[in-house]
Amino acid sequence: MKDELQKGADTFRGENDSGDLDIESLMRTYGNDVLRTAYSYVNDRSAAEDCFQETFIKAYRNLANFRGESSVKTWLIRIAVNVCKDYLKSAYQRHVVPMMEFEEDAIVSENDFEEVENRDRNEQILEAVNSLPEHYREVIMCVFYNDMSIEEAANALGTAPGTVKSRLHRAKEQLKNKLEGRLF
Repeated sequence: MKDELQKGADTFRGENDSGDLDIESLMRTYGNDVLRTAYSYVNDRSAAEDCFQETFIKAYRNLANFRGESSVKTWLIRIAVNVCKDYLKSAYQRHVVPMMEFEEDAIVSENDFEEVENRDRNEQILEAVNSLPEHYREVIMCVFYNDMSIEEAANALGTAPGTVKSRLHRAKEQLKNKLEGRLF
């Protein structure tokens, strides 16, 4: 067990040739997972990018506090979840209306049509996930979007594995009901 924790700490450190910590390798390795998690919470690309940056700033500042009791990914996702929750509670977020980005879709070829269909399907799924209660949404994000095991999700969310399993089951049932007949 101790070797496993040390392995996680070594992986986390992302040391370069001189033995210094390399935050860039952490961002390359776990950046997509952190950004997806942030976007799922704040539903705004710009705000998700801000939360992404804040997550890695906090991780870098707290490297010495990482105990290696969980995987690096679990630790970073937990930081991201907390950063997003703080953002959503902030006065700034409640009083600023984000500008929407508009883009025109021009269907030119069959591949473009399939891409638009896939994007629409993914948006429907994400909308359904985002409409779930927070405790269900967190479990879905950890297990399906961040490819975490039940144990890792439990560690990231600070709850028991049995609770994660039951929430996951209930969340899947709710998603099935919400998406029934809506996907092509």
